[in-house]
Amino acid sequence: MLGFLSARQTGLEDPLRLRRAESTRRVLGLELNKDRDVERIHGGGINTLDIEPVEGRYMLSGGSDGVIVLYDLENSSRQSYYTCKAVCSIGRDHPDVHRYSVETVQWYPHDTGMFTSSSFDKTLKVWDTNTLQTADVFNFEETVYSHHMSPVSTKHCLVAVGTRAPKVQLCDLKSGSCSHILQGHRQEILAVSWSPRYDYILATASADSRVKLWDVRRASGCLITLDQHNGKKSQAVESANTAHNGKVNGLCFTSDGLHLLTVGTDNRMRLWNSSNGENTLVNYGKVCNNSKKGLKFTVSCGCSSEFVFVPYGSTIAVYTVYSGEQITMLKGHYKTVDCCVFQSNFQELYSGSRDCNILAWVPSLYEPVPDDDETTTKSQLNPAFEDAWSSSDEEG
Repeated sequence: MLGFLSARQTGLEDPLRLRRAESTRRVLGLELNKDRDVERIHGGGINTLDIEPVEGRYMLSGGSDGVIVLYDLENSSRQSYYTCKAVCSIGRDHPDVHRYSVETVQWYPHDTGMFTSSSFDKTLKVWDTNTLQTADVFNFEETVYSHHMSPVSTKHCLVAVGTRAPKVQLCDLKSGSCSHILQGHRQEILAVSWSPRYDYILATASADSRVKLWDVRRASGCLITLDQHNGKKSQAVESANTAHNGKVNGLCFTSDGLHLLTVGTDNRMRLWNSSNGENTLVNYGKVCNNSKKGLKFTVSCGCSSEFVFVPYGSTIAVYTVYSGEQITMLKGHYKTVDCCVFQSNFQELYSGSRDCNILAWVPSLYEPVPDDDETTTKSQLNPAFEDAWSSSDEEG
């Protein structure tokens, strides 16, 4: 730490390197926070979470009971033990509540005054945060599995919507209508995600085992269909031009938008180059995935080595994105975890489960305490915590 600060002062070190190193250390130290509870409101499993990107203070949750809850994550009491309180909720007695399970909630990326939700009741709703009234409602003919707004676009207000029908619908918030449809998949669309790098690039995942990248400005639409074999198998082979050997039910771009992570019911996670669609062949091992609908996983941001957090049964598996190494398994829920979201300002993670609980995972405040036996200490300590200092006596 002192070496970093000294090098930064003398201009020998990139100022961001210290921040990335500390962010990495904090992520490697994530543990269940026993001093922080998230108020339990939902009467059913929690399917989706989203933290607003403006302040990183307010979190939305959507449950299988159709309820939406807005939480304040800030510790306003300044007490060491506190509960993240629900500021408000759209409960069963609300006139505009979703009739069935809420599958996705998302804040409007540029303003906390609006958020969106979609549900198995075949609707996408746009909400005014201040009044908790619907500003707009989009109705569909089929069950809605997923939706997403671009986190970076200033040129369009399109919401991509995946439904049980094999087509992606783009809803324009400005006009209040579905502007156009992207066709090419053969089965239901389980996950959609806009690129955090380019305004018009969209990724979609389907039960047909395929993942497609689209440029929504093009008439033909589809840019690339991802192929797990990188084109090395004959088109006659059944798995040719498929991303997984099962349903693809989760998508997540890395924070820089250069790579795309996908998960499928074949218990595999794959990392793709998002510019050319190449399978990078990073091996994450078995990534247990029994979900019959969309799986919401997330990636870190601002670390020197980025991490991916994936629901894995009743735990959350943490992997390094580019090497595939499994770092740890976060254990705390007692039923299946369906979603998690990363808070990049403080390197915190929140997870939602079918046990109706939301858990907070925060960096450990304490460094690991060495044992008396130096030899065992060296092997047990995570390399990120190892002391790189050496005295002049030792050097001599």
